[in-house]
Amino acid sequence: MSATTEAVENTASVLDPAALRSLWRSMAREEALDTRIVSGIKRGELATVIWPSRGQEAVSAAMGHVLRQDDRLITTYRGLHDHVAKGVPLTEIIGEVMGTAVGASRGKGGTMHIADPEHGVLLTTGIVGSGIPIAVGAALAAVKQGSDRVTVVTFGDGATNTGSFHEGANLAAVWNLPVIFLCQNNLYAEMTPVEDTMAIPHVADRAKGLGMPGVTVDGNDPVAMVAALREAVERARSGGGPTLVEAVTFRFEGHYAGDLGKYIPEEQLAHQRELDPMLTFPRYLVENGVSQEEIDAIRAEAAAEVEAALKTALAAPAPGVDEIRTDVYANELVVTHD
Repeated sequence: MSATTEAVENTASVLDPAALRSLWRSMAREEALDTRIVSGIKRGELATVIWPSRGQEAVSAAMGHVLRQDDRLITTYRGLHDHVAKGVPLTEIIGEVMGTAVGASRGKGGTMHIADPEHGVLLTTGIVGSGIPIAVGAALAAVKQGSDRVTVVTFGDGATNTGSFHEGANLAAVWNLPVIFLCQNNLYAEMTPVEDTMAIPHVADRAKGLGMPGVTVDGNDPVAMVAALREAVERARSGGGPTLVEAVTFRFEGHYAGDLGKYIPEEQLAHQRELDPMLTFPRYLVENGVSQEEIDAIRAEAAAEVEAALKTALAAPAPGVDEIRTDVYANELVVTHD
């Protein structure tokens, strides 16, 4: 099923201009971060790699809007926008991408392995689908601890074809765990279109076989996303179990920074650009009490914040040698020879 018009209208009625500004601020920061790093890579200014999320800002902004700071998030290598939405400081995100000591993981993890437990980000995974069983474990831990926190795990459409998705989602349903499976369906699994990997029309249809609610939402509409995610979070937090939310969106860059995306048909790309949430949401904002001046100012402020964070990250030192021995699960074994 899709998010109902009634649910979206009810959500719109409680999203006052302040809440709408907050959503736009998150989206603007996500866009500014992604475009600045990609442009730096293309110019040869920055020696790093990211997996762009440009176009998917509405999904993560809505997620951040409905979650508490202590709620858990597990995301993927294409997750810089998720980190921004969950509150990870920009300097820590960029520092990790650039491998410097101010990074969230002190420069040891890189783009694929950003973690910030203070803001609920348990980990970022570099293997497709691998975060799903971990999220189920985090949700189980909340139940065992008597906590009402929820866990959100985000992943792409390609991850729903992995065994880890089916096994993890099945256990979550069987154990009635407080976890939301958020599929950011950008219509391409790396370079493969979604219609070549599924015989069903919607990822959310898989929920029927798992015994949990499934909903397909316009992932370019932050208000619709808030409606769907708020319902899923309330269900999970009140003991109602998991939900599979499919946010249908698009990414405007290739699979990774440097991938020209020539496998994307020009007509599809042109159509999707008309649906770009960074173009459509401002029109909605103006219609709902936010001035164009405010919209532009928030966007400019976001760009300035990213630029300042990048400057700080680039000025920071590389991780020290002592970092090799930190954040590991076992003590170092020192072998001596007599």
